[in-house]
Amino acid sequence: MIAAARARSSPYIRRTPIISTRPGELGLHHGVALKLELLQYTGSFKPRGAFNRMLAAGDDMPAAGVVAASGGNHGAAVAFAARRLGVQAEVFVPSSSPAMKRDRITSFGATVHVVDGLYDDAQVAATARQAESGALMVHPFDHIDVVAGQGTLAAELDDQLDSYDTLLVASGGGGFTAGQAAWVRDTRKIVSVEPATSRCLHAALEAGTPTPVEVAGLAADSLGARQLGAVSWSIVESFVDAAVLVTDDDIRAAQQILWQELRLVAEPGGAAALAALRSGAYVPEPGERVIVVVCGSNCDPATVTT
Repeated sequence: MIAAARARSSPYIRRTPIISTRPGELGLHHGVALKLELLQYTGSFKPRGAFNRMLAAGDDMPAAGVVAASGGNHGAAVAFAARRLGVQAEVFVPSSSPAMKRDRITSFGATVHVVDGLYDDAQVAATARQAESGALMVHPFDHIDVVAGQGTLAAELDDQLDSYDTLLVASGGGGFTAGQAAWVRDTRKIVSVEPATSRCLHAALEAGTPTPVEVAGLAADSLGARQLGAVSWSIVESFVDAAVLVTDDDIRAAQQILWQELRLVAEPGGAAALAALRSGAYVPEPGERVIVVVCGSNCDPATVTT
């Protein structure tokens, strides 16, 4: 499915670069490769899944267009893809989502509805609207076409690198992580990274089943799902090798060093995977070839550069 997703969506997706650091850079004793997915259209990896979901619908796209719920990045991707494909889009966002993310969704032409609460509250409202309008639901992580679209990143890596051992990925509802795991399977190690205050993938692995968690913290707008998606879990339980947690302080420090040394503005969720290496939450073996996905840039630059 990921190969088909790549063939389908590649005309609409930017091939994002990889840069390699030397030992001593980014506060690390070892070098690391960074996959700069924050340079993807709309500033995050989300267009990969959004485009594939819509393109896979083909002639079954409803006249009402698409509807989605989002903390911000997925909504921007849905709005961007809908405009590119000529369909209407409605996006439900939580009141906890930063105003700049809501404004970005609006700038791409979608109708935005603000719902009191967190992401899951917005999803309830979006589901109700879908039932009323008949629009196509573009779920941010719990649909196989979205997960397959996200997995095109790992497929792209295979074209860009001869080989690597481990991929570090930030997890929210699990769709992005599941997409990489579905492509890599047992050939390489997949490490999920989450904030300690929003840890639904980690909790699912501990419990042996998706289970609800409390959501809070610096990266809650992008990594703040209360429960891992069922589609994600069907892949994660078999192919994610490790799940580690980082603190808000770890994430903030990773954001700042990405700016200070590389002049990259990464949002909290986008810097979380690097935070796992810098904090020691994940410690590579000697000689282990690690890729870190820097997956989002949608934040006020002043929160990073000052």
